[in-house]
Amino acid sequence: MKQFSMLLIASLLFITHCSKGKPGSDHVLDSDAAEKVYVAPGKKDAFYWFMSGGFSGQVGVYGIPSGRLLKIIPVFSVNPENGYGFDAETKNMLMTSYGFIHWDDSHHPQMSLTQGKQDGRWLFINGNNTPRIARINLQDFETEEIIEIPNSAGNHGSPFLTENTEYLMAATRFSVPIPQKAVVLNDSNKDALKGTISMVKVDPKTGRMGVELQVLVPGYNYDIVHCGKQASHDWCFFSTYNTEQAQKMQEIEASRNDKDYVLAFNWARAKQCADEGKAKDFGGTYYNNYHPESKPTLSEKRSGVKLLDPKNCPGVMYYLPTPKSPHGVDVDPTGEYIVAGGKLAAVIPVHAFSKLQKAIQDKSNIIKEVDGIPVLKYESTIAGEVQKPCLGPLHTEFDGKGYAYTSCFVSSEAIKWKLGTWEVVDRVPSYYSIGHLSIAGGDSAQPSPEYLILLNKITKDRYLPVGPAVAQSAQLYDIRGSKMKLLLEFPTVGEPHYAQGVPASLLEEKAKKIYKLDENLHPYATKKEEDAKVVREGKNVHVYMTAIRSHFKPDIVEAKVGDTVYFHVTNLEQDYDIDHGFAVLGAEQPNILLMPGETKTLRFEATKEGVYPFYCTDFCSALHQEMQQYLRITQ
Repeated sequence: MKQFSMLLIASLLFITHCSKGKPGSDHVLDSDAAEKVYVAPGKKDAFYWFMSGGFSGQVGVYGIPSGRLLKIIPVFSVNPENGYGFDAETKNMLMTSYGFIHWDDSHHPQMSLTQGKQDGRWLFINGNNTPRIARINLQDFETEEIIEIPNSAGNHGSPFLTENTEYLMAATRFSVPIPQKAVVLNDSNKDALKGTISMVKVDPKTGRMGVELQVLVPGYNYDIVHCGKQASHDWCFFSTYNTEQAQKMQEIEASRNDKDYVLAFNWARAKQCADEGKAKDFGGTYYNNYHPESKPTLSEKRSGVKLLDPKNCPGVMYYLPTPKSPHGVDVDPTGEYIVAGGKLAAVIPVHAFSKLQKAIQDKSNIIKEVDGIPVLKYESTIAGEVQKPCLGPLHTEFDGKGYAYTSCFVSSEAIKWKLGTWEVVDRVPSYYSIGHLSIAGGDSAQPSPEYLILLNKITKDRYLPVGPAVAQSAQLYDIRGSKMKLLLEFPTVGEPHYAQGVPASLLEEKAKKIYKLDENLHPYATKKEEDAKVVREGKNVHVYMTAIRSHFKPDIVEAKVGDTVYFHVTNLEQDYDIDHGFAVLGAEQPNILLMPGETKTLRFEATKEGVYPFYCTDFCSALHQEMQQYLRITQ
């Protein structure tokens, strides 16, 4: 507790210092920073950077080095800007076993991998509150699939990939009764709460996801995951804190142990045991929601999983003692070094995969077992420690040149240190309280080490004040030289927890510009203006509508009080960036935006007679203002 108390005092001193003044950054600001981040009109950025939105539930796409926001991808939260989560095509994307959940807390974007290298096919991201994983298609930058994770809570350690995107890993941050029931929460009933490690299989051709296996683990908090590379290909590593299994006042009670654990998980061994019939059928209800191009979402309710107990699969898991309350765990590009970020630790511990393999062979290295999982001696797996690195080390990225970069929350800085010698060679301030940091491909086998982005939690005095609620702040550093040089600060959308940068060349040429009209398979698509029509089916009125510069067809729509009117609108344009919007006076559903060749549906409840204008909401031509017609409701 003495170490924890000293760290707490240091934290308070640092926060007090920050609140009193404005520390300058001139000593790390590059002398030609403006030139290095300037992207001239008509020119494009060198990198895409995908940042989680945190409490916004979405993903932001930025161009780097300019810092320009290019797009917000709706994922786990409704989006009135384009109708996501409201319209008939995407509403079911947000279906869960808890009903329609219109929000989530998105944390960790992960780019699909081939041989450990970014391949540009898909971006995956987790929903932390209602355990889910989403898959974004990187051709149209839209959410294509969301799968719920059963028997879980606090899906924070997710959705980290194996080396060839065979599996996504997901872990419980919040331990819960499995199966769920109202257990008594007290110190004498700690074992009533458990965790799970979920292996989500990814189809290599389509990207479709399925929960293949869950492994039951002790009721600790499993925080972050990274999987191995090359020799460590079959393994994933999970940071684990609250080994005290405290259920109250975790800020104190979950910080008593000097060491917690990194969980080393041999997923290939788990699959082998499952194939041998050692996993049992277990309950759990969850949804898989899939939105194929040009079709409404298909929402499928699924029941049951395979559950494996480590006691029935020796060699599947090991706990590696790690100081103290580790948050991050990161694997270097070679797959040899496993770096933990103990946020209350005085060192940065680095485990070695080769030492882990040797330690496993010698049973004298086993201190004890927890629910069938051996706990190894600290010194048996440790390669080295970064001494006196900073206060509150969290996360580490790699440049592929033998250096690691670690974020330090409490001391508000990022440090650069050398793998193998463990010496700190550079440090720069962050403004303020950095969480994650990101290098393009910095968690992959092949980083692109030009820029480092610091994702800061507290903005304070960096921008013009806009009231009590302010944006989060990102800082862009140039890491092409021996020293980190500050280039740019820019506000971000939501609260980015983690980010994935990728060279623009990997995605730019693959990006869709239109949806081909002749490939539109939507059941209510209208591909020619002369086919526009109104069809009544009892109290439901279906309007097969087309939109083209600068009018809708049908022009006038007639309905009666008590009807439900479905406007199925198809954008007939086949030119890039010629979008149309559609909104109706009095509609509860927000505006829909239609990309070229796309069909979407807006629902209108006819509750009282009158004349209701509808119009295009996305400026499309010189006659955009004239793109308006009427819905007439009679008794």
